[in-house]
Amino acid sequence: MTGRKTADKTGDMTGDKAVRTTEPTTGPMTEPMTGPMTEPMEGPVTGRGTVSEPVDAEAARERLRRWRLVLGGDPADGTGHVLCGRDAAMDGALTALYGRGGAPRAGRDRAAGLGASAPAVARWLGDIRTYFPSPVVQVMQRDAIDRLGLATLLLEPEMLQAVEADVHLVGTLLSLNEAMPDTTRETARAVVRKVVEDLEKRLVTRTRATLSGALDRSARTARPRPHDIDWNRTIGANLKHYLPEYRTVVPERLVGYGRASRSVRKEIVLCVDQSGSMAASLVYASVFGAVLASMRSIDTRLVVFDTAVADLTDQLDDPVDVLFGTRLGGGTDINRALAYCQSRITRPADTVVVLISDLYEGGIREEMLKRVAAMQAAGVRFVTLLALSDEGTPAYDREHAAALAALGAPAFACTPDLFPEVMAAAIEGRPLPIPDAG
Repeated sequence: MTGRKTADKTGDMTGDKAVRTTEPTTGPMTEPMTGPMTEPMEGPVTGRGTVSEPVDAEAARERLRRWRLVLGGDPADGTGHVLCGRDAAMDGALTALYGRGGAPRAGRDRAAGLGASAPAVARWLGDIRTYFPSPVVQVMQRDAIDRLGLATLLLEPEMLQAVEADVHLVGTLLSLNEAMPDTTRETARAVVRKVVEDLEKRLVTRTRATLSGALDRSARTARPRPHDIDWNRTIGANLKHYLPEYRTVVPERLVGYGRASRSVRKEIVLCVDQSGSMAASLVYASVFGAVLASMRSIDTRLVVFDTAVADLTDQLDDPVDVLFGTRLGGGTDINRALAYCQSRITRPADTVVVLISDLYEGGIREEMLKRVAAMQAAGVRFVTLLALSDEGTPAYDREHAAALAALGAPAFACTPDLFPEVMAAAIEGRPLPIPDAG
């Protein structure tokens, strides 16, 4: 069965993402159902297709309505249900995007496809915002850009004002940056700023709190106050004073957490791949870079690269300037980028380097690995993130990832919510909280 979408009882689409015509239907329904439907449902049924307690006619009609929206109205869908009013308009918006080949289906009077007409697309954008919740709208917009080639229409200010702004839209705008006319640029900056401000509201408080605590704990003192004692390190330092008859350790020497001073104690280098596949990661890295730069106990550097290297550290007070200073696309030379980062490190033992890349290296692989090993030998904590986004693990170079893991720098994908914990662990010298691969 090829599904399209599912709808809740009010006609709004539910779920975190839209389902394309080639994907199985996973949206929430009153009851899950299996098997083909060959005729309209009447009488007592359950979600599994077995006879059970009766359901009223309204529930049966609602179930047919949902299946009709899911299956798209082909003769083979078997529902026999006719949509009207709001449901018909919702189905039209779905058909325009997910209709077969963007052409009308046989036996139907509703045309599919959006064509290349800006007014038609603007109307469609307004329709989907009316009928579907924001997360679904964002997915449908991305599908429209990918499936129907509508990216160039985003160069028109009227179109930008109609879209639902999200991280992926920012990535698309950045890829169009060099082709963007002056009449569109200010509108595009306003769209990007809205997304950046929303991300900052979501991430800034937790990031500062988590890293401030990590900075405090990373400082050690031999005369801690009682509530600052690091018991794990204290026990480890006093194992020679173990008394077997009492089964206890006498803590002759205390080890505790100090208090980070206001002076810079840690250096963090964010080295971000700006190839097209890393667009969402670049957006999040820019926001995190601005947050880190605002903390006086951290000296933050942001470096972006393709085959060339650009240091955007002096723009970190405004993530929007950072993003418009990038250039999505092009090749990848990780070795050159790491060479630049290595040359800017002044206190290796107090430095964390975060490489954010899918590791498809176009430069010299052996030199890249030697450079990572050299930085680690000097005391640098090296972290490799395959992605910094909510999308999960992307396609990446597994051979390079395995080689880095062999050096003690495992590569893994990281969500924005996990990133503060990863940085806290790196600052404190703890094992990284690597998410399960599954």
